[in-house]
Parts: sequence; structure tokens; C-alpha cells
Amino acid sequence: MRVDNFDVQARRIAPEDRALLHELTVGVFWPHRAHDLDMFISLGEGYLATDEIGRALGSAMYFRAGDDFAMLGMMVTAPRLQTLGTGRWLLRRVMRDCEGCDLRLSATRQGYRLYESAGFTPLHTIRQHQGTVRGVAVPEPVPGMTIRTMTSVDVPVIRALDRHAYGAERRVTLDRMLDLSSGLVIETDGEIRGFAMLRKFGRGMVIGPLVAEDDRMAMALAAPLIQRHQGGFMRLDTPVQSEAFSEFLTDAGMVLHDTVTEMYHGTQRRPLKGMQIYGLASHSLG
Repeated sequence: MRVDNFDVQARRIAPEDRALLHELTVGVFWPHRAHDLDMFISLGEGYLATDEIGRALGSAMYFRAGDDFAMLGMMVTAPRLQTLGTGRWLLRRVMRDCEGCDLRLSATRQGYRLYESAGFTPLHTIRQHQGTVRGVAVPEPVPGMTIRTMTSVDVPVIRALDRHAYGAERRVTLDRMLDLSSGLVIETDGEIRGFAMLRKFGRGMVIGPLVAEDDRMAMALAAPLIQRHQGGFMRLDTPVQSEAFSEFLTDAGMVLHDTVTEMYHGTQRRPLKGMQIYGLASHSLG
């Protein structure tokens, strides 16, 4: 492809491309650190566009969940080239690789028109809450429910809850999250009803995935994790359209920093009531 007087080629992303991906993310002010990019490269597939002297011009990745679903992510184009077709070229490649799959992505303002023109339908706003956290009042206990530390014995149930809330079986991604995270579960009479994970990401820590049945349960899971890191930087990206949950995060010091748009292509598979995802693993992973 010819872009801005440069001959551009796309190659499969490999572990040795981490430094070039980092250049791209820095260029669009994403907070990703080396360990975050290593995780994405190990979990997904995709393409890196470079010019004839090896400079990174754009990237696009996909993260499969089973045989019929994929999350698109790490969709980055160098700012000077964002209107010159590089992003569209890379998007076509990943969509061709995922032909026959239902797709989902988190669209920035810059990318929204591109995805809409490619047939993606907007669903909801994802609110990116982040900041230096302070003491947060623990919500009143949910009647009949207890919160405890997540253990390896809980993994099969956590996988089942995540499969329902995510809308697909993302076992490889979820198992990596489990390896990298500490977490809590909430249960009734020994039955797990929700969970939350906490791990290093970007400038500090991120809560996600967080799966719960309602606002009170989500707050009850998030509050102890926030309390553990008072004075530290934390982030939570929520696709749930709840003013109460957003206000809870803001009161804890995690103010609304930005928004992106959740979009889908094919069938919309994420439940919008009952058990659902209150906190994303990341914009790229859902």
C-alpha cells in the first residue's frame, strides 16, 4: 500500500514488535507499558504496518473467543496518517481473518466513523474511570451474601460466569487474567454469584474483569480492592449504563477520564441486564 509517499507493508505481529507497538501507543497517548503489550501479543493475532525504513504506522489485532467470536483491539494508527487509509486497510485484514465471527470492539472518537462504515453498530458508551484513589465507604452488605478471596477452586465457576457475561468462551484470555490478578468472589450459600480481579496495568492498577448482577454487588466487590490501594492510581472501564456505579467510582477518586463506544458486527452477544460485565479486562479485551 502507498501512504503519504511511503510504501507500506503489513506483517504479522510478533513478540519482537513490542517496541514498535509501544511507539504507536505513546503517539496516541495510551498508557500501555511493556508488560501490557507483551500480554496482548501473547493473547492475540494481528498486523503491524511499517514503512520501508521500519517505522510503525499502524496496528490491528483480534482476540478469539471460541470459533465464532473475536474482540478487535490494539487498533492504532500514527496520528499523522489517521485520515490516509492505513486504519481501514488494517481493519479489512483483521475482519477477513475473522470472517464468519461475531465481532466487538471499543471505538475511540477518532475511529468511530471508520468502524461504522465497516458495518459495526454502536451499542453503549464505555466510561473510563481513573485516578488516585482515596478511602471509600464500603456499601451496606448485600443481604445473604459474603465476599471472600478468590481461590483456584473457584476457577470453573468463574469461567462459567464470565462466559455468560462476556457472551463467548474466552478461556485463554480469562486464564491469563487469573494468572496475573488477585481477586474476590461474592457468594450466597456457597454459590458464587460474581467476581472481581485486580492487576497491574498502565499507570497503576486496573479492576477487571468485574462481573456482577447489579450495582450493589459490583460496588461491594470493587470497594475492598479500592481500599487496598488508597493513594495509588486505579482504573475501571465500565460498559454498564449506571449513574450510581459511576458516582461510586468518582467518590473513590476514580473520575470520568474518557469515553469510548462499544460496537458490534454480527450478533450482539453481551447481556444487558442481570449478570453482566461491570468492569472490562481492557478496551482491547472486553
